[in-house]
Amino acid sequence: MKRSIVLAMLLATAACTQSTTSTAPAGTESGVNAAYIDKSVAPGDDFNAYANGAWAKTAVIPNDRSSIGVGFDVFQVAEQRNRDLIDGAVKANAAVGTDQRRIADYYNAFADTAGIEKRGMAPLKGQLDAIAAIKDKGALSTALGASMRADTDPLNASNFHTENLFGLFVTQDLANPTVTIPYLMQGGLGLPDRDYYVSTKPDMVQIRTEYRAYVEKLLTLAGISDAAARADRIVALEMKIAQAHDTIEASQDAHRAQPWKRADFATKAPGIDWNAYWTAAGLANQQDFTLWQPAAITKLAALVGSEPLQSWQDWLTFHTINQVTSTLPKAIDDASFAFYGTAINGTPAQQPRDKRAIAAVNGALGDAVGKIYADKYFPASSKTEIQGMVKNIVAAFDNRLAKLDWLAPATRDEARKKLQVLIVGVGYPDTWRDYGSRDVKADDPTGNLQRSRLYEYQHQIAKIGKPVDRNEWWMTPQTVNAVNLPVQNALNFPAAILDTPYFDPKFDAAANYGAIGSVIGHEISHSFDNLGSDFDSTGKLHNWWTPSDLAHFQAAGKALAAQYSAYKAFPDLNLNGQQELGENIADVAGLTAAYEAYHASLGGKPAPVINGLTGDQRFFLAFAQGWRTKMRDKALRARVATDVHAPAMWRVQTVRNLDAWYSAFGVKPGQKLFLAPADRVHVW
Repeated sequence: MKRSIVLAMLLATAACTQSTTSTAPAGTESGVNAAYIDKSVAPGDDFNAYANGAWAKTAVIPNDRSSIGVGFDVFQVAEQRNRDLIDGAVKANAAVGTDQRRIADYYNAFADTAGIEKRGMAPLKGQLDAIAAIKDKGALSTALGASMRADTDPLNASNFHTENLFGLFVTQDLANPTVTIPYLMQGGLGLPDRDYYVSTKPDMVQIRTEYRAYVEKLLTLAGISDAAARADRIVALEMKIAQAHDTIEASQDAHRAQPWKRADFATKAPGIDWNAYWTAAGLANQQDFTLWQPAAITKLAALVGSEPLQSWQDWLTFHTINQVTSTLPKAIDDASFAFYGTAINGTPAQQPRDKRAIAAVNGALGDAVGKIYADKYFPASSKTEIQGMVKNIVAAFDNRLAKLDWLAPATRDEARKKLQVLIVGVGYPDTWRDYGSRDVKADDPTGNLQRSRLYEYQHQIAKIGKPVDRNEWWMTPQTVNAVNLPVQNALNFPAAILDTPYFDPKFDAAANYGAIGSVIGHEISHSFDNLGSDFDSTGKLHNWWTPSDLAHFQAAGKALAAQYSAYKAFPDLNLNGQQELGENIADVAGLTAAYEAYHASLGGKPAPVINGLTGDQRFFLAFAQGWRTKMRDKALRARVATDVHAPAMWRVQTVRNLDAWYSAFGVKPGQKLFLAPADRVHVW
């Protein structure tokens, strides 16, 4: 068996190298880590195990992590750089009112555990007293409105969760791309998703039991009376909230959103005093809204009217505490981690306080740190090279659109227009947040956290009614990630992800296109996934497809969903291909575009063989090693339950849909990943 695998690979390599006579420029590196490869595994049986198996056998997940892999490696580099920058700000003793001073004060306040212990629950006393003093549903509506934050994002981040009863997202109107409006979204749960409440699977039932115990423990530690009875009421209320919620799959459908006028709330969603709610939310005069999950919001409003006031007061008390546990005494902080970190994700130990402080500063003052980060760590040469890759991958995608025989001319023209007006941000934004109004105190970590969330909320609602800024960034430069912004028809590629091994100027083009190129292709392709394809080149939500084109696209999506739903994370748990469909479409289309852009970059010359690997082999191995990941079992279960991305190990198997992968590794019928040509899903 092993001999035939090796022979197949040798034959594939020989076939590729017979016409390959070029050599790599001096100093060029392969970009593939041969030590990670497990040659006892056939590429055609499990490409992830082949590309990363030797690494996985010895990789140890740190006690304070739920997973480890290439993303963590790159994150550690960015984290150390952030540490250096923040340490510099702390030592600078900068003047009050400067960003450096805000960074230092935020960090010092979070890191001062002695001060946190001394203050105890005092930072929340005024808020908890106000909740206890609520006398009627009108006052409750005011409290609910005052607590709303801009902490959900259905389009850019697929973030559907907030502990507040409702979340707010601000962007352009789906029907009128020139106008910025607020989007109201469902919320109110302490567990990650409705499935944790309604599922009868044993692991979900166990988590619900542990959640009830956690709620009681947190209230007890916070000195709240009758903790057991309150916990019973809180969990019972959240069970009803969860039953009102839309599913993740339904929440990904932008067509379900509905525009409402201010006056509609009283008749369509009775139960809340909406005048009191919107006034407290700072939107007293706002007349136009879009409800992302209108049926759920109607049901949640009804619960405000029907459920006892005491239950809502208990719920507000718990969530006010639960959202700031990281800034409260150690016993409370530890209890929160024991549940959310260990019980849900299986992570044994909390991260050191100093590392958490770095993350806290980045979360609150991201642009202040990011501006220094970009200036120091992202050279102009890297930006130029990445921009060149983006241009090549966009061109490859456009070339595919031009040749697709199933697209009608009108559909093709609009799709290509989306590419022509696509805005691509590389490294960092052109403009930065102004934190001049931010009140950061060196002795108030809880207040700092709450004020940072309020600042973000005020920043977002200030955009309402103003012209749309299509160049707006939604990530900071020090973030190891990338994003497609469908209504802006734009992409952000932060500086921190544009680093080795995703991208390295010393690497051969095959590795760079396979790793960061596939990420770029993925984000471009989101403009044409099952969500992005609903928006035209201006960001307007409407059907720009002919019926036959749409039917073809949906059939390909259905096939891809079925392909991923067949994968098993555990014997009792399959992936959810429909929940993950948009990301999987982007993976297939993005990898294809990156592959074609790589070959176009060769300019007609043969690819060099480096360390015995052909260009195509390096391309696919770099892609696979770019998803190198090892996860704890609980974290994997949580990922499958709540994430719109397939776990990394299965994203590697995207290669089975590309014809070139078969010839590169000699994949044959009978091997586990083999798909007949007609069954390979291309989508675009």
